Amino acid sequence: MRTEERREHLRTALVDAAEAVIARDGLSGLKARDLAQTVGCAIGTIYTVFPDLDALILAVNLRTLLLFDATIAQVRTGSGPAGPSGRAARSAAIEDLVRLAVAYLRFAREHPTRWRALFQHRRETAPPDWYLREQGRLFRTIEGPVQVLCPRLGEAERALLARSLFSATHGLVSLGLDEKLMSLSEAVLRRQIETVVTAIGRGLIAQDSAKGQP
Repeated sequence: MRTEERREHLRTALVDAAEAVIARDGLSGLKARDLAQTVGCAIGTIYTVFPDLDALILAVNLRTLLLFDATIAQVRTGSGPAGPSGRAARSAAIEDLVRLAVAYLRFAREHPTRWRALFQHRRETAPPDWYLREQGRLFRTIEGPVQVLCPRLGEAERALLARSLFSATHGLVSLGLDEKLMSLSEAVLRRQIETVVTAIGRGLIAQDSAKGQP
């Protein structure tokens, strides 16, 4: 096996091992010594493939983002260019936002440690561009319904609003799943999300309509 092939094989093995640890124990369970033992290499060899554990965690988190992307890709949406128009389009857009938010809740419940690792990982430097691009792709999924609700918004405003909607949903999910704070049942938490996201959607419609009045 050539050197480059060995490096790629080791890289995949390390990401697989780290992914399994994070899925089972969270970020706190990730130790270089244990990873080296699992994949059968020296500790120092890890750093010939990854500059540090931060880079390895980012590789695992990228897999988590891709898994989440696959989850929301299954959400059937009715808004958009091929969907209804007028009032029906706006109603469909709100329903899409609710479905996306509920899908986020479902993902967090099904993959709690991997989901938490996305937000618990702290870096001294900004994430690399490839990671930010993947995050941005997920936010653009939210931008579609937002554009239907607020067609007068510019691109930058729409992107900011999509991130704000995500933050609101994430806050509800984080608090609702925190056993030390409230730990709500899935049914109650889902109703909370549906209520809040629907209210935000209706508010955006009213705000956009007001902008269009002379």
